[in-house]
Amino acid sequence: MSSQLKQMGRVMASMVLVISGTAMAFNSGSTGADGAFSPTVSTQVQLPENGIFNFTTVNIPSGVTVTFKRNTANTPIVILATGNVTIAGAIDVSGSSSANVGAAGDGNLGDDGIPGRGGPGGQDGGRGGPAGAAATSRGGNGLGPGGGLGGALGGTDTGCYYTNATGGGGAGFGNGGSNAVAFASGNTTYSRGGVAYGSSQLLPLIGGSGGGGGGGNTGLGGSGGGGGGGAILIASSETLNVTGSILANGGASGGTAGGESGGTGGGGSGGAIRLLATTLSGNGTLSAAAGAAAGNANSGCFNGGSGAVGRIRLEAETLTRTAGSTPPFPAATAPTTVFVAGLPTLRITSVAGVSAPAVPTGNADIVLPANTPNPVTVTFTTTGVPVGNTVTLTVVPAAAASESAVSPALSGSTDSATTSVNINLPSGPSVLQATTSYTVVAALGRELGTRYANGEQVERVTLIASLQGPPAVMLTTVSGKEYRVAAQARD
Repeated sequence: MSSQLKQMGRVMASMVLVISGTAMAFNSGSTGADGAFSPTVSTQVQLPENGIFNFTTVNIPSGVTVTFKRNTANTPIVILATGNVTIAGAIDVSGSSSANVGAAGDGNLGDDGIPGRGGPGGQDGGRGGPAGAAATSRGGNGLGPGGGLGGALGGTDTGCYYTNATGGGGAGFGNGGSNAVAFASGNTTYSRGGVAYGSSQLLPLIGGSGGGGGGGNTGLGGSGGGGGGGAILIASSETLNVTGSILANGGASGGTAGGESGGTGGGGSGGAIRLLATTLSGNGTLSAAAGAAAGNANSGCFNGGSGAVGRIRLEAETLTRTAGSTPPFPAATAPTTVFVAGLPTLRITSVAGVSAPAVPTGNADIVLPANTPNPVTVTFTTTGVPVGNTVTLTVVPAAAASESAVSPALSGSTDSATTSVNINLPSGPSVLQATTSYTVVAALGRELGTRYANGEQVERVTLIASLQGPPAVMLTTVSGKEYRVAAQARD
């Protein structure tokens, strides 16, 4: 079936798009095992560990809002239905905003600096830097592939006084996040906005990233970054009608105010909304808007950057929707695959004999005793990676120069291989990031390009694993373009 969009005609002034020559019923793949979903009051639903609901029908009436509680792996939300899906109320998977700080806050110092939480499938913002006007006062980086960098103290390269805290960078997704004001003044180390990542096809499905935390000042700390919008896929074998709203907005950063107050965090990026159905109708709200960055009245140097918009994709045999969305969705296509085959993976599995979590959070994922001798052994596992490749590990301390080491060649098989590296770890917190890169044959490059790189042939695959959020895959095309996608695809 052709994936091109063909306008077949206009019926009673309402634009009806029949995608491809002969419409065929789309199969969502739902087993119907979870029955009908028809809440009568606003409710929060616990997301199952695989993130997938298999409904018969879905009916969310006007005035009812459905939210979801993240599962352990923080997967996106996948709602499959054998029958109709009707959304007259609201589904909200947006990221949350961070708390206000100082005189801008509620008087509760305990929540100062706490970042916004990502929606299901989205990532958290970076924590606001503590008060103190020192190197340790920098804000935390936002989590996710497009996380904004945290703010720090001003300096000669920022155009801000050295005692002024700088804001955090906004998170990227559908495009790059905005730099904080201090970055625009010349600083190139902190406060930078996050990069764009992912594919317009939303294969695989991935949510928004967190904004960077604001740097701390002499009197007060900075505010945390906003959380990234979540990611949701809804697929109906019959009609998906949205007259209400589906929201996957990025969270805003909290404001800061008061004497010697800190910088504000960056906004979280919008998340992802993907809708598939035989017939897609209704002109309700579809929004994956960017999270805003709050300001500080004391100085523009304190202000963080806003996040980026997310991504929205519509796929249907027949589309009667005439309204737009935020951001605008690309031209609709006939439904494609709901799930994708698993991408290759790279994982950090242990550090000095301590097992690493399957889903790193970036917050004390591994704690080693202070007397752990150097060098330590860091182990890795891969799937789908040719043996013979090496893994490069980079250690980035909070307040020291980074250090890298290259492993011996992977051993095992393409399906499952392992290697390790010995490296010195400094005292205090550090971020570990592992990468491996290899070229692919032309046939595989064309297949990867069709799925993830807007049709351009992929030449090189780079896997990125970090103890600061989920893994990712960087695809480099023959023309040098780069597409960053999530490594947590499901079969």
